[in-house]
Amino acid sequence: MDQCRIPRGTGFLNHDFEEIFDAIPVAVFIKDRDSRIVLINRACEAQWGVPREAICGTDGAQFFPPEQTQAFIEKDKEVFRNGAQIEFEEEFWNSTLQENRIGHTVKKPIYDAAGEPAYLVGITSDITERKLAESARRQIEESMKLAAQIYRSSSEAIMVTDEHNRIVDVNDAFTRLMGYELSEIEGKDPKIMQSGLHDKEFYRQFWQAITEHGRWQGEVWDRRSDGQLIAKWVTISVIRNPDGSVFRHVAQFSDITEKKQQDELIWHQANFDPLTDLPNRRLFRDRLEQEVKKAHRTGKPLALLFIDLDHFKEINDTFGHDKGDLLLAEAARRIRLCVRDTDTLARLGGDEFTVIIPEFQGVVAVERIAQQIIAELSTPFEFGSDHGEISASVGITVYPDDAESLEELMKLADRAMYLAKDQGRGRFAYFTESMQRQAEEKRVLTSDLRHALTRDELIVYFQPIVDATTARIVKAEALLRWRHPVRGIVSPMDFIPLAEESGLILEIGEWVFQRAIDAVAHWQEAFGRLIPVSVNKSPLQFAEQSAGNRWMERLRTLSLPSHSITVEITESILIKDSPTVKRRLLDFRNRGVEVSIDDFGTGFSSLSYLKQFDVDFLKIDRSFIGNLAEDAADKALTEAIIVMAHKLGLKTIAEGVETEAQRDMLVRFACDYAQGYLFSEPLPIEGFDALLQAQTA
Repeated sequence: MDQCRIPRGTGFLNHDFEEIFDAIPVAVFIKDRDSRIVLINRACEAQWGVPREAICGTDGAQFFPPEQTQAFIEKDKEVFRNGAQIEFEEEFWNSTLQENRIGHTVKKPIYDAAGEPAYLVGITSDITERKLAESARRQIEESMKLAAQIYRSSSEAIMVTDEHNRIVDVNDAFTRLMGYELSEIEGKDPKIMQSGLHDKEFYRQFWQAITEHGRWQGEVWDRRSDGQLIAKWVTISVIRNPDGSVFRHVAQFSDITEKKQQDELIWHQANFDPLTDLPNRRLFRDRLEQEVKKAHRTGKPLALLFIDLDHFKEINDTFGHDKGDLLLAEAARRIRLCVRDTDTLARLGGDEFTVIIPEFQGVVAVERIAQQIIAELSTPFEFGSDHGEISASVGITVYPDDAESLEELMKLADRAMYLAKDQGRGRFAYFTESMQRQAEEKRVLTSDLRHALTRDELIVYFQPIVDATTARIVKAEALLRWRHPVRGIVSPMDFIPLAEESGLILEIGEWVFQRAIDAVAHWQEAFGRLIPVSVNKSPLQFAEQSAGNRWMERLRTLSLPSHSITVEITESILIKDSPTVKRRLLDFRNRGVEVSIDDFGTGFSSLSYLKQFDVDFLKIDRSFIGNLAEDAADKALTEAIIVMAHKLGLKTIAEGVETEAQRDMLVRFACDYAQGYLFSEPLPIEGFDALLQAQTA
């Protein structure tokens, strides 16, 4: 390219050159060797935002930032120094826009007549928009590359479907998780993976959310290519075209199957009984609460059954806890057969079960279920070569007739169950208003009993036990009576259970023992005869370890032999907590205290327990004696008990003897002792003294 030369004449511009110079559409400027601006065209004025009248003759320092002005000067020096054209990109300040712009500049020297570079001409094109566009394009390309990398390498499975919900792409994580290659499912509807566990309503709400909000998130159960179920946490987003129509659906999901299984296991363990797999107390209360709310809303009744297995403790103690667990599991299975699918069967703990019966058709339907349960549980339970028998007591309450609150409903059902037990077990009972009155009466009576000792309302009666042959008094049984100031004489059948439930039996039992010892000492002194006294001992008293020591100390104080007292227990005590009972009984026997088993023949597995416990007397229950003269079976059983006892070295006492015929039969069977109204009713100590006085005279 030829060297640029300065135009001839007195100045740079003549009229024609000025018009041509200003018509150039790109910015052109001319500088001298001192970097002063000699001339700029109109395009340059616009580009820099500075009038040429203001900038010409300056180096531009007042119009451009200092660092830019210095950069311009350095480039100018390079042109004059090398005498060559340079081309570069640079930032320049636009005063009008008050912003930096990006320009592509070419600077070239202009030579004078001597061939020396006297000026330079510069041409700058504003490339700001192009540079920004290129930068934006690069960012988009980089973002797309990054998105593609993320898409392919994501640990989350991704599936893309078109506007018609046909699969167009999946990533590698999808293939690993679901087992499908893209070639197998491309163009297909994702419903091919549905598990069948969700109903139509689920998918209706699913698509409604996507349509209305462009997004849905939630838990979905699907099937892998091998048919295995998988739980997924899914997020679905809609990508739209500029006109708002659907372009793509993007589904991202992760496998939460293991977490779901762990959560379900934890929930199951917290809400279900591990032995029977029935709802436990916690889940039962929750379901009962829901059913009560439902019954309140619909106005339909709700029945609640409380089931308690009778004699389960005996099964546990006889066969062991392992067999007891087998019985509970089998009992649960049998009860489940008796209830409807809509009913809730739960195990509250121990041998207690409950059934919630919603929306039943009359009480007959409820009674039918209760009867079926009782019948099923009365069938013997097999444990290999062993078998056991139980029964069930069922309490029934009805919402809202009996109670409206959940707590009251449960409490009354429990009371109804105990009423069934009181009525003989193996039956059902309803909660009634009479039960409420009984409960209140029980509360009042228990309160009165707490003060009976201090108010001197309790008294010990003594009933003689005689030699069956001679009718001579040889022993006595201490029998507690309560002279209530309002009710009169209260039966022990009424207040002894209250004493046991309230714990008062320990204090009362100790008091009875002291009165019995005092009576033995009195008779020893008054009549010169040792009349041992049998004292009934409650199961709760066996839990107290120090009683034996106190009793022995009291006997020593009164100079009485240890066999002055006979501990009288029932067969049921032998069965319940047998290790503890055995230790206590052996302790008594080692100290010389005699032991008598009351009501023999009416308990559970009596003969097996006779082998384990060291006892002295068997008291034949009055139920055998009452029809002894008329009933052949009672006659045979009574004789067998007497023979068996003698073979084991035990003495026998027949209870409830009321006729001479009964006594004669007992004498013939060689029964040792007898007790009953034929000889005397229970008497206060003064009356017993009179009997002894009559025999002594």
